[in-house]
Amino acid sequence: MTATEPLADRLLSSFPSGSYCLPSLLQLAEIVETTEVPSACVECAMRPRLLINPEFVARHAETPEKLVMLVMHELHHVVLGHTRLYARITPLDNLVFDAVINSMLSHLFSERAYRALLTDFYSDARFPECFLRPPQVWSPDSEPAIPRALRGRRSLAALYQRLYSLPGPSYDELRAALSEEVDDSGVPLGILLGDHRDERDGASSAGDLESRSPILLEEIRRIVERWPRPTVPVIGRSPHDLLESTRLTLPPAGPHAQLVTLLRRIAGHGTRGPWRRRADRPVEAEGPIPVLGRRSTVLRSMGARPLLHRHLVPARRQEPSGESVHVYLDVSGSMGSLVPTLARAIVDCGDRVHRTVHLFSTCVVDVSLARLRAGECASTMGTSIECVAEHLSQHGIRRAVLVTDGFVGTPGAAARRKLAACTLGVALTPMRPGQQNTRADLAGLVTHWVELTPSRP
Repeated sequence: MTATEPLADRLLSSFPSGSYCLPSLLQLAEIVETTEVPSACVECAMRPRLLINPEFVARHAETPEKLVMLVMHELHHVVLGHTRLYARITPLDNLVFDAVINSMLSHLFSERAYRALLTDFYSDARFPECFLRPPQVWSPDSEPAIPRALRGRRSLAALYQRLYSLPGPSYDELRAALSEEVDDSGVPLGILLGDHRDERDGASSAGDLESRSPILLEEIRRIVERWPRPTVPVIGRSPHDLLESTRLTLPPAGPHAQLVTLLRRIAGHGTRGPWRRRADRPVEAEGPIPVLGRRSTVLRSMGARPLLHRHLVPARRQEPSGESVHVYLDVSGSMGSLVPTLARAIVDCGDRVHRTVHLFSTCVVDVSLARLRAGECASTMGTSIECVAEHLSQHGIRRAVLVTDGFVGTPGAAARRKLAACTLGVALTPMRPGQQNTRADLAGLVTHWVELTPSRP
């Protein structure tokens, strides 16, 4: 690699064997060399561009490993900005967010050649800059050395060591601790990597990527699915593994008309006719007419004369005509405010669904219909179809409906086999301004699709 090569070619050759799907991203986003950005920036627009400052690369990202870290840092801004798990409003928020990302990247790419971008760019002798810099000599399973700027500052030194240990501190812990030592005026944005423009200026962290750049969002998700992950989840830095319990306020009505149709199909009932049908079933009744039975025979042998005798008489009752269907409700971050409305729709269909509803994000949490009606919910805010496939297989479920926006990740080979063994229906979320859904992730695995529409008030 030479400095005269175009940055696009250098970037392609920096990632070993074209890993992490970067070739696909580079085909999607035009790479532009410009000095208008301090380091790097992804323009999240309908025609996205990856802006890279060649002067910054020449001074600070001259090796392939450093260039990889620079681009991965910016991609993390895009992805975490989309999930909106962390606010990026003030300069202090920006500082803490960069500290979180740099710690994540240091665990993902722990080799010294990759961490050199951060250790060379930042100084451990300046506060709060030292929180953006991993230790010079360090491995994920070793105790981090205390930066020079934190010597004698016991609480901040302990916080820094936790940042580069497992498990680490959460975003809120970092912000609360640093806010006692520095205010927004003490955070120079010039030391931060990536895109830190005001959100109103279209920064990559501004969220709403579904409407601003849906194609970019889809490609970013595919990249993230293939990123290596730490063997041990890092609290506050691995949002896929943090389960948070919340309380929902269910609205008075949900979009259940299309959901009922889908439940009928999956239950094998068809789309017409009543859900419950009259059927003759014998019931037990007592009367004076003698009948040969065990109870009467025993009483007579004891010298007693029974006045009433038990009979089985036919009776017509209303009974469900199809199987109850297991419903999996997507409660990931991308579902946002739709979750209460969709939960209401599932509750409204209570006699058609299994008594246990399965809430899924990156794990499956089972709740009863009564608990769902009361607003109980738990989510990691991430999304993975793998946990649904595993849950289906473990519990022998053969008929299921997923209520989701479709952004569940591409299932692996084993998960595809488990999903294909099930009669699967998908109810896609209502389309609203600024929101989207997709069928791409589950294409070829779904027996029936329906598009939910919002209920009228």
